[in-house]
Amino acid sequence: MHSTKRLYFYINPSIMKFTTAQDAVKSITSHSRIYIQCAAATPTLLTHALTERAAELQNVEICHLQTFGDAPYADVKYKDSFFVNSFYIGGNVRNTLPQGNGSYTPIFLSELPLLFDRNQLALDAVFIQVSPPDANGFCSLGVSVEATRAAIRTAKMVVAQINKFMPHTYGDALVHIDEIDWVVEHHVPLLESLIEPMGAIEHSIGRHVASLIEDNNCLQIGIGSIPNAVLSNLTHHKDLGVFTEMFSDGVIDLVESGVITCKHNKIHPGKMTSTFLQGSQRLFDFVNENKLLVMKESNFTNDTHLIRQNDRMVSINSAIEIDVTGQVCADSFGPKMYSGVGGQIDYIRGAGQSKGGKAIIAMPSVTKKGVNKIVPTLKPGAGVVSTRANIQYIVTEYGIANLYGKTIKQRVQSLIEIAHPMYREQIERDYYELNNTKTRRRAEFLCYSEIFINCSESLFCILSIKS
Repeated sequence: MHSTKRLYFYINPSIMKFTTAQDAVKSITSHSRIYIQCAAATPTLLTHALTERAAELQNVEICHLQTFGDAPYADVKYKDSFFVNSFYIGGNVRNTLPQGNGSYTPIFLSELPLLFDRNQLALDAVFIQVSPPDANGFCSLGVSVEATRAAIRTAKMVVAQINKFMPHTYGDALVHIDEIDWVVEHHVPLLESLIEPMGAIEHSIGRHVASLIEDNNCLQIGIGSIPNAVLSNLTHHKDLGVFTEMFSDGVIDLVESGVITCKHNKIHPGKMTSTFLQGSQRLFDFVNENKLLVMKESNFTNDTHLIRQNDRMVSINSAIEIDVTGQVCADSFGPKMYSGVGGQIDYIRGAGQSKGGKAIIAMPSVTKKGVNKIVPTLKPGAGVVSTRANIQYIVTEYGIANLYGKTIKQRVQSLIEIAHPMYREQIERDYYELNNTKTRRRAEFLCYSEIFINCSESLFCILSIKS
């Protein structure tokens, strides 16, 4: 799958600055700020080499979205050397928030490249992983562009890990060798994202979501068992499009069977548009030198103005927790940060404003441990990623709730109907008890009365003892 013509630059090493990973990171000094390419493109050889220099460094800020593989710099023992600034929190650095050697910067994926282009966060270096260069000197960022292109434009130094296993994709993914300062060769298969098998719940959610999708719709769909369940129910649809921030293996069969053609896309007609990819080796092989795919920066793929130009745009996202008025928490468990804002609101707004578009939140009614996900009120400290006013469709295994244009009272009833049956009565009772003024005032009166009686009894006891 990987063209042999790219060997041209291997026999002309003077054109590029080849070195070892250890030498490539020597230019990093204390108090530097580095951006690291995300997902399956994470250049782990470079991050390991940098961590080896921990004893020599102080307060190096490492910025990134969710990265794959281990993140040795995130170990709390290196807290004086490295500080992790996550724009989307992955499991490999989640420990840094409670331990104090990292934090989270809330930001829409559509605006992330602007942090660098506007010099809001000045970068000293960017670490990337690219395909070998072609005969014209162009490497490819492959499976992850997001804000990396902006980082390359603005960083003082660009360090590239060249990997023959990185797919060669087009669009904003192309990086010319003249833009790279140091090159390290390291050829290893990319880290794959394995999807959990679909169960009965996922199949049910997939069928409900698929019922909202029509021929000629343009899709934003991510990775996971629910997106795959949705895609598996679209085999009889016609001329679907893909304009998304990311996609995975689930689209491949639909492209190969002619279901996904993108012929009605207003942006890049006939082509799929994405900013990063994650999945299996099958996906990496599928996108390699595939001109049906255009990889763009996230301020393009997630631009609400561009998203809405695709007629019949459908966005499909998920949530950690939803309250019965339609507030969506998608980034935290109460105050405990878990992931990030990402591109959910970008696509909910874009799809919602598209001609014939639909914005969908799809999730199981309960967690794997049986905890209710449709609640009277969000947990204290929970982040509202998408507000009540943004939400159109909520889907669980029990059905579809269309909240668009509905009153609070109508929303409450609609969401109770798609909650898990064992929680429905409790949700309704708890919500109305919390919001019934007379009930609340009565409870407060009883509480204050009890306090007054207890205080009076205590005072009486004290006076009795003194007398």
